Amino acid sequence: MEKINVLNKEISFYSRKNEEYICITDIARYKDTRSDDIIKN
Repeated sequence: MEKINVLNKEISFYSRKNEEYICITDIARYKDTRSDDIIKN
């Protein structure tokens, strides 16, 4: 998995079959420590 910097935050991503995916857990983690609740909502 590779990482990119977005607004000084490190976000994981990877490519598979010519499609790119980002880690929404990494994004949610910067919003709140309870990332599971953010993703559920």
